Amino acid sequence: MNRILAINIPKNIDKEVLLKGWVNSVRGHGKLVFLDLRDRSGLVQVIAENLDIDLKPEYVIAVTGKVVKRPGKLENKKLETGQVEVKAEKIDIISKSKELPIPVTNDGHDINEEMRLKYRYLDLRRPRMNNIIKTRSKAVRFIREYLLNKDFVEIETPILTKTTPEGARDFLVPSRLQPGKFYALPQSPQQYKQLLMVAGFERYFQIAKCFRDEDPRADRAYGEFTQLDLEMSFVTQEDILQLIEVMFTRLVKELFPEKKISTTPWPRISHLNAQKKYGLDKPDLRKDKNNPNEMAFTWILDFPLFNKQSSEDFFHGSGKAEFAPSHHMFTSPHPDDIKLLESNPLKVRGLQHDLVLNGFEVGGGSIRIHDPKVQEKVFDLIGFTEKQKQEFEHMLTAFKYGVPPHGGIAPGIDRLLMVLFGEPSVREVMAFPSISSGKTAVVNAPSIPTSEQLKELHIKIAK
Repeated sequence: MNRILAINIPKNIDKEVLLKGWVNSVRGHGKLVFLDLRDRSGLVQVIAENLDIDLKPEYVIAVTGKVVKRPGKLENKKLETGQVEVKAEKIDIISKSKELPIPVTNDGHDINEEMRLKYRYLDLRRPRMNNIIKTRSKAVRFIREYLLNKDFVEIETPILTKTTPEGARDFLVPSRLQPGKFYALPQSPQQYKQLLMVAGFERYFQIAKCFRDEDPRADRAYGEFTQLDLEMSFVTQEDILQLIEVMFTRLVKELFPEKKISTTPWPRISHLNAQKKYGLDKPDLRKDKNNPNEMAFTWILDFPLFNKQSSEDFFHGSGKAEFAPSHHMFTSPHPDDIKLLESNPLKVRGLQHDLVLNGFEVGGGSIRIHDPKVQEKVFDLIGFTEKQKQEFEHMLTAFKYGVPPHGGIAPGIDRLLMVLFGEPSVREVMAFPSISSGKTAVVNAPSIPTSEQLKELHIKIAK
């Protein structure tokens, strides 16, 4: 007999079925035992009478029995399968479970987060987390299918790449084959996606893993995150804004029908006006901030291309530079402001666009520089030395062979879903996130390497 899922039980009244799953709960009444069996599709009630078997919560079992309709007064309106139950003829215990270290039937918000992540494989059993991870999968599928239908090409870019001075700290990976040299995990696929525009693909995307050694906070997990990385050639900033606005509006409508986008089309605010009116560049424009189903998307535009550089700025190169890029060094200046690069760089606007949702920045992008001379000028203004410029020689060389105007955006999948679900942390929408100390859920990484591993990598650890 083939296994059937709980959700399909109502379609099989008066038939014998085979169920497999976990004991969600069990209630005994003498020789009559009621249990809820849970599988990936949901719950169904099973009745066992005169079966000599000792069942506990979270046991994995197989149930053979007949589907019967519940009497009207005993139907469970809260359960999708609540109008039926399975009268067990046989129950086999596939595997037993110890008493769980954390409960998995409540929402879990009141449980210590470190304990939840230590036992994340149990934490993910709770219905709230199960629904989040499944909906995340549907969201990624929606994005992928939407872009493929718009003639985008999905292309994977390397994880082992080169360290370059782009902003955040890199994660470094030692090379065994080239002693003393290190790879870097990508902070984003920024340079690769621009090279793909030089290669002529014109429309690229990937669901990209990105790595930054930054301190964690509620809207940013430590170490790694996932973003929709997207780049297009021969487009204006307007083309990018329209693509994202239509795609995410449809995503919300299809996967989060209870959510309502408060204003359409999405408001557009200059960075200057956002700072003047709200005192920050990611305003929460909800009309009723107590309404969890209101979604206020906003575009922030016309950012300054440069900020005044401090002595501690990561981009500080020669020690004499006055300016740091407000976004990154590949953002194109506004065409009306290019002449100001020589006379007043702090007045130059960049063709940057940030996507804000309910007060959280959920994506950012820009039109990129495609003129090598302009790129060289920006490098000079932010104080790059000749050695630092050499780190980008691959891009500067590629741009000598016919580069199209191009631009893109990189919405954060984790942060977007955090806001859509109304969760307090991005870790709630990730299967196996790191805890605040940087330890990875369940496996307790990072760990100490063996002396043999260090020797092979030509590394010594200083005490």
